[in-house]
Amino acid sequence: MSEEQPRHKGRPTDVAGEILHDVGDEFVAVVAMPGEITYAALIKFFEFIGDISTLLAHSLKFIFKGKMDVREMFNQMAIIGVASLPIVLITVAFSGAVLALYMSQIVVRWGMGSLTGAVVGISIAREIGPVLTSVVVAARAGSAIGAELGSMKVTEQIDALRSLAVSPVQYLVVPRLLAGILMLPVLTIFGDVVGIVGAYWVAVINGVAGGGFVSSLKAQVIPYDVMMGLLKTVFFGIVIVIVGSQQGLQTTGGATGVGKSTTNSVVISIVIIYILNFFLAYVMFGGKTAFL
Repeated sequence: MSEEQPRHKGRPTDVAGEILHDVGDEFVAVVAMPGEITYAALIKFFEFIGDISTLLAHSLKFIFKGKMDVREMFNQMAIIGVASLPIVLITVAFSGAVLALYMSQIVVRWGMGSLTGAVVGISIAREIGPVLTSVVVAARAGSAIGAELGSMKVTEQIDALRSLAVSPVQYLVVPRLLAGILMLPVLTIFGDVVGIVGAYWVAVINGVAGGGFVSSLKAQVIPYDVMMGLLKTVFFGIVIVIVGSQQGLQTTGGATGVGKSTTNSVVISIVIIYILNFFLAYVMFGGKTAFL
């Protein structure tokens, strides 16, 4: 009897202890989970920064040494630049038209319709032309780079190049990088022109005097605005090609991995373009006055 009492009294205590122990384990697992996710995300972030920095440094080394395939560079200029031109023209032209539509409805009401040309021209030259052109190229050419290099990686064509003592960076990345740097400003020039033409057309339809539109455009949009807008696209071109190439060269997992690399190339490039655009605009167009 004396042996049964402790055992009988101890059962509820053991059950409660087990329940509390299980609840504690779950609580610890839930609390620890965000930390593990944050730690893994930080590791992946710094690995990504290291990969793209190394890839860009190797590419620039080949360029400065003159080790580049000029014929392949022209092929990539056609793929990245010429093939993207129709989409760029449509996107920037209608964006300029929408901006002029909103502007003209407001400024005409206040008797300042001629200011539409200045506001639309500055917006297109500094922001709409460079950024929208780069986003279009990232969606079209950046995804193609990630998919093409990813397919070559999973089918072991990249390994075959290395076995033949051919650098994949020199053979695959350098021509695309040069094509991106050269073609993004050219595409932006066409985008700026059609954007302003589309804005002019819509502004005149909505009551803005054509002469006033052109006069304010010439008076307020200076060559510095256009040149800095074009300079932005050089940085954006580097981002698009390097990110697409890095994602393609790191592809694993067959067709599923290729699809993931393609998506990541577009998403990461566009996010970096928008973040980088803020800092470039701050440096190029008097960021200090914007915060006063």
